[in-house]
Amino acid sequence: MTYIAPTQDLLLALDVCAGLGELAEQPRFAAATPDTVAAVVEGIGAFAEGEWAPLAQAGDRIGARAQAGVVTLPDGYAEAYRAFVEQGWNSIAGPEDHGGQGLPWTLSVAVLETLGAANLGFTLLPMLTAGAIDALERHASPAQQALYLPRLISGEWSGTMNLTEPQAGSDVGALRTTATPIEHGPHAGKFLIRGTKIFISWGEHELSGNIVHLVLARLPDAPEGTRGISLFIVPKYLPDADGNPGERNDLRAVSIEHKLGIHASPTCVMSFGDEGACVGEIVGAPNEGLRAMFTMMNAARINVGSQGVQVAEAAWQRARAFARDRVQSARAGSPAKTPVAIVEHPDVRRMLLRMRALTEGARALLYYTAGQVDRGALGDAAAQTRADVLTPLIKAWGTDIGIEVASLGIQVHGGVGYVEETGAAQHYRDARILPIYEGTNGIQAADLVTRKLGLDGGEVLLGLLDEVRRGAGEAPALAALAAACIDATCWLRDEASLDDRLAGSVAFLTMCATAVAGWQLLRQAEAVAGTDHALAATKPVVARFFIDHVVAPAIGLAGSVRAGAGPLYALDAESLTA
Repeated sequence: MTYIAPTQDLLLALDVCAGLGELAEQPRFAAATPDTVAAVVEGIGAFAEGEWAPLAQAGDRIGARAQAGVVTLPDGYAEAYRAFVEQGWNSIAGPEDHGGQGLPWTLSVAVLETLGAANLGFTLLPMLTAGAIDALERHASPAQQALYLPRLISGEWSGTMNLTEPQAGSDVGALRTTATPIEHGPHAGKFLIRGTKIFISWGEHELSGNIVHLVLARLPDAPEGTRGISLFIVPKYLPDADGNPGERNDLRAVSIEHKLGIHASPTCVMSFGDEGACVGEIVGAPNEGLRAMFTMMNAARINVGSQGVQVAEAAWQRARAFARDRVQSARAGSPAKTPVAIVEHPDVRRMLLRMRALTEGARALLYYTAGQVDRGALGDAAAQTRADVLTPLIKAWGTDIGIEVASLGIQVHGGVGYVEETGAAQHYRDARILPIYEGTNGIQAADLVTRKLGLDGGEVLLGLLDEVRRGAGEAPALAALAAACIDATCWLRDEASLDDRLAGSVAFLTMCATAVAGWQLLRQAEAVAGTDHALAATKPVVARFFIDHVVAPAIGLAGSVRAGAGPLYALDAESLTA
């Protein structure tokens, strides 16, 4: 398979769902003209096709390797990353006063989506750096920003986020990494960091000149739980007086994980302070680290939802190519007995159309969410709260879609899809991590029915769903799903216990995400209908399939939402696990 960037669908989503034209009317984003947007989307497509995609197979087969604390990637990765930095792709949305291009964040999402569809594991490197930029831009001191942001924005240095510890898992409040004030010597005023972090993506490598680790740790006498967490910058190399990488800090990758997928991404166990000399500096106020880290995590959650789109796009492209080329059996009911390409068989068409509809639906939801984030950055408080509601939807549903589409891709290939040489299995293996990291999808659903449901007394979510209902037009199934979501929202808010909310949370999230995605796909179809747009013939068909085959069944999830927690506890723990 030769990866081809979905340029036309991306541009349509940016226009209709994100509303980049409206954003460009604001002075801050005036540079995001249609010509500039097209140049970015087309340019990153060509770069991904030529530089990123050819490395994907070696990244999976050879992967990242560690020896004596040094992590290496297959041949070609260093050169591709250097080209990525030199061409300025990492700086798209960075603030101009620190060397960025100042374009909408939504465009940087498009850059990462395109790269990730070409090579998912590799793209985690710039994705994590983007999160570090967000956290430092909002919470670091001016001196810290002046030192770190230009180098991170250019991509010369990369960033990581260090939360998880072996004993804590998703319970960040249980972390034990410590930060002790340094009172004397050249590092006075900074902190000695000691502890172990696990599952650190791109925690060690040789592709960038320095690695800026953002580490959660506890100060002495800090309160227990999440209230006692602070955030620290812990660079691999301590910058010298000129800001260049100096002496090696006391941190190391103890090992890299042997994973099911994303083999090109070194997932490290990181040890800080083995020699008692790991130096870090605090970001923001003491004990407010989790608030700063959530800035990084929220952006990362949207980009992880994008990863669901990325793997779905790659799996769909591989399956459609195979279906065109694979000749097997005559068409059912045809008087001719000549074997045909399997794309002619009804069930293969069903699978291919479902793959395409789910991929384009998730993409539509992604860029609607990203557009709301950019509006929030411009000071639109209503858009920001809507983005807060949409974030768990795209993270959880988008990654679930990635798995379903990758699984369908294997099915289209038949038996050879289960064989590694075809490449279909890699997409499925890569996709399986996406519902787990950056907050499991169950955590996203819990967030939706607790924190997000309560925004403005539930009116933020209800307002979104009512807009979907009113925008359903001649799609009664979409209107019915939106109405069912509204009813479920009111029940969860007004009648359900906390256990009942949590028991129905995943079904509720699926309903809401499907409704918003269907609405945005319908908007796209309406925008191109009767025009000479490249997607004028296909988008209405894709949108109709989504309404009929994805939206309509989702209405049935309302019963699961209202089933409550009782059935989950009908068996005691011993009986359930016997």
